[in-house]
Amino acid sequence: MADTNGNPSVPEQVYHTTLTVVDYHRDTAGSIRDVYVLGTHTTLEAAKAFALEALEQQLGYSPSDFVEYATRANSTPPENWKHGDGVMVYAKLKPPMNHEFLVGLDTKPNTESLPADPNNRDTLQLPAGHDNLHYVLQTQTDYNQDNNNSLRSPGSGPGSFQTTSIQGCYARRADALAAARAVLQKEDGDRETATTEYAQYDDRDDAQSEGEWPFGEDVVVHAVAQTGENYTVAVKTAPGAHRKHGRASCKMDTMKGRSGNTGLAKCYPGQYEAD
Repeated sequence: MADTNGNPSVPEQVYHTTLTVVDYHRDTAGSIRDVYVLGTHTTLEAAKAFALEALEQQLGYSPSDFVEYATRANSTPPENWKHGDGVMVYAKLKPPMNHEFLVGLDTKPNTESLPADPNNRDTLQLPAGHDNLHYVLQTQTDYNQDNNNSLRSPGSGPGSFQTTSIQGCYARRADALAAARAVLQKEDGDRETATTEYAQYDDRDDAQSEGEWPFGEDVVVHAVAQTGENYTVAVKTAPGAHRKHGRASCKMDTMKGRSGNTGLAKCYPGQYEAD
């Protein structure tokens, strides 16, 4: 895939495969959702094929791991698909996890004008020494949203409305961090201006440890608007999604004591177990 001069072509748009995780252990209403990007492609066809197999090929699951597992084929009428227009796969893990996974597609500009890989035209070519894209994701949560709002996203609970948007993808983490810190700063603005526009504004350097930062290990900026909406801007990678939400390594934890229970299964979703 090259232009007439033999240079790799640069797609104007790219197609991201997203993973939305609804964790009912953290919030029984399902209003808290974590969003990741599992991969990026230069063609819609390649992105669809990737999305349909992402839970199995990328995260190590099989359909038997779920109590419900549905994929959207090209022939599925919209009225017969209840999980959202951009969603390609819906799955719900068996107890005791009960997580819901939604694998979807999102079309965005090619932020850094990265070229298509000449050896695999469906993917982007990264600079030498870089193996993963770094994604900047902004999440807005409105806790005062009307319960009957028709725009509520799948999985959001009563009294809150959460949206996550991909602000860009970068080959270098340093560039992604710089972009993330600028997301909530208005045009021609700076950090000092941003801190006065929000009721609360927190940001951090990449080197700060998680223990000193209460907003999440991937989050770079946290802000609360004067009207109460919460914002976070995070930098995430596909390997990060694999580490946090890959197939659970379930272990038998023999518990003996006052309860008399033995052989209780405990699942640790952060431990990825490769087949």
